[in-house]
Amino acid sequence: MSHGLDLGSHATGTRAEHAGHPLLRAAEATLDVLNRIILVLASLALVSASLILSYSVVIRFFFRAPTYWQDEASVFLLVGATFMTAAYVQSRRGHVAIDALAHMLSPAANRVRQLIVDVASCAFCAFFTWKSVTLLHEAWVDGQVTSSTWGPPLWIPYALMSLGMGLLSLQILVQVLVALSGGKRS
Repeated sequence: MSHGLDLGSHATGTRAEHAGHPLLRAAEATLDVLNRIILVLASLALVSASLILSYSVVIRFFFRAPTYWQDEASVFLLVGATFMTAAYVQSRRGHVAIDALAHMLSPAANRVRQLIVDVASCAFCAFFTWKSVTLLHEAWVDGQVTSSTWGPPLWIPYALMSLGMGLLSLQILVQVLVALSGGKRS
């Protein structure tokens, strides 16, 4: 069973080792740069969320002053970090996977299995993207806000979900196209 990222084996980058179509190579390179930028921003979001929650604990404990915004701000940051980095994790095939079947199959059968899984994953992620966009549209048009005292707009997390799932769908699609073109990822 594979868990999480193995950054060591991908330290040199994620560009494909194939001479595929120039548009496919450009898409991979663009996604690689975008994913790395998002990774840095998501790291800052995680640090910010931890600082916000720590601030809240200190303010409530030492000064007995309630804070009403910290939980939602932290949740929004965590939602953004989670969804926006999904494409980065996928680019390194770092999502949790069960490898038992992969080790029992021949390399050719395993490539077919992986292609089928990627196509199904891409379809699911595209559907999730579409549903997230509909939620985003409703929240924007209706001016939906959370039910808290602070009441931040709900379009913010829905936009992060939509964008993150859209990038994940695109990342998987590029990986499918690389596989169909006979290319291999590094």
